[in-house]
Amino acid sequence: MSIFSYIGIAVTFIIALIIARPTGHYIAHAFDNTPNRLDRWFHPIEKWIYKFGGIKGENQTWKQYAGAVLISNTVILLIAYAIFRLQHVLPLNPAGITNMSPDLAFNTAISFMTNTNLQHYSGESGLSLFSQMTAIIFMMFVSPATGIAVAIAFIRGITGKPLGNFFTDLVRAITRILLPLTFIMALVFVGLGMPQTLHTVVTAQTLQGTEQQIGVGPIGSFLAIKELGNNGGGYFGANSAHPFENPGGFSNMLQMLMMLLVPMSLPFTYGKMVGNSKQGRVLFVSMVMMFVVMLSVSLASEYQGNPLINQLGIQHNAGSMEGKEVRLGEAQSSFYSVVTTASETGAVNNMHDTLTPLGGLIALGNMMLNTVFGGSGVGLLNILMYAIIAVFLSGLMVGRTPEFLGRKIEGKEMKLIAVTLLIQPLLVLAPTAIALMTQADTISNPGYHGLTQALYEFTSSAANNGSGFEGLGDNTPFWNIMTGVVMFISRYFSMVTLLAVAGSLMAKKPVPETSGTLRTDQALFGGMFIISVILVGALTFFPVVVLGPIAEMLTL
Repeated sequence: MSIFSYIGIAVTFIIALIIARPTGHYIAHAFDNTPNRLDRWFHPIEKWIYKFGGIKGENQTWKQYAGAVLISNTVILLIAYAIFRLQHVLPLNPAGITNMSPDLAFNTAISFMTNTNLQHYSGESGLSLFSQMTAIIFMMFVSPATGIAVAIAFIRGITGKPLGNFFTDLVRAITRILLPLTFIMALVFVGLGMPQTLHTVVTAQTLQGTEQQIGVGPIGSFLAIKELGNNGGGYFGANSAHPFENPGGFSNMLQMLMMLLVPMSLPFTYGKMVGNSKQGRVLFVSMVMMFVVMLSVSLASEYQGNPLINQLGIQHNAGSMEGKEVRLGEAQSSFYSVVTTASETGAVNNMHDTLTPLGGLIALGNMMLNTVFGGSGVGLLNILMYAIIAVFLSGLMVGRTPEFLGRKIEGKEMKLIAVTLLIQPLLVLAPTAIALMTQADTISNPGYHGLTQALYEFTSSAANNGSGFEGLGDNTPFWNIMTGVVMFISRYFSMVTLLAVAGSLMAKKPVPETSGTLRTDQALFGGMFIISVILVGALTFFPVVVLGPIAEMLTL
């Protein structure tokens, strides 16, 4: 790896660090219920939407807020399912793409509504233009906006403020954050060479004198929300390895910046909303440290390549470049894989199935922890959950009732958090075991790597990431239904339980800070937060990763 590879990575990450704080403050202002300068530009549009939708904006209890999330998302999911099942007779289908099967439509609707974007179909041949432009792109806006809205409500609740109104928060997340930025970035992407057309194919003359049909579509606008909303689903089956989805090095850098933008900004939003910017910075620095460690390990592993190939005397690049983006090199491919799994986006510019065992472990680890920034809104929910766990464990060690933001953390809150912690391992490990016992014929690799393939599929589903290890014959009723159920439960179960935690803390009277109160805005707490993530999160999955990627690494 040349020095220019390191410089490219460093420049991208430094830009992400620089823009995170002002973006975080902007998001905080976007959800501030007091009049501010943003109202001048967005309030007229929002007022019309509220009137058309009958949204009055009254504060909701945590049960009402959770109910609004579940009902609205489920209705949109059902509408999308109907579109996928009827796309052959709907307009804007010049290629004559057939209807999706019931199980594939079920999987796809849940996948995009839960911000997972797991694709068991090839993008260019599985959906019509109508399906792409209505169901898919609409859900690409609503799903990240839902995550952001729930995170904002959680912040309000743990500080003792009313949770707000879900529909108001949803509209603001779209009109003030997602829509303006995607509009600008869509123009940038089109300028960089991404097609933006309602045609589905163009005819090219090859050097051999034959005609070739090349797929096109409204790709520039698709890519903008794909990356900014931490969606990740590809318009083409090759995703961001396709030159129309990723024309070159500059578009590759912009895509990673967009993936990181909202997740990296939300800790600063949190600090601004709770009135203690230091707390936000402590959490932000903690996540940056974990990200740097993950990235360093991945880069070192991919640069070393496959030890078996090295033993044969072949230059190491032959091993590390397997499945990588040849236009960009192994450094940018590895960097992209870490960014997309840390931000729970799921976009790929290389084949994760060809990552070295340690590189694959890093991608798995990012999704299993779901706190190395994490996805839009949901990542911050997990981060604050682990922050509460760190406070609780610290209180137990010194014999004091734990307090977080001036409110006592007691049995009710910890029971809800404990259940939330248990649901993800259950949704990952149990289906993986069932798949290994019953679906061996759909897993292309035997032994340790085959186990990792199945494990990655369910980890990606439970983390709402959507990237795949590939090598699976996953367009079957088993994989479509099982991953669909995992995606739905993992997405909404944690939202409901954590909104219940916020509702419980909101109802408590604040307690005065004393000399024995654990300060959550100091470096010590940042260290305790990281330790809690490792002890509670990482060790939960340690046995299974020993059987998968670690065993594969040790046997090479």
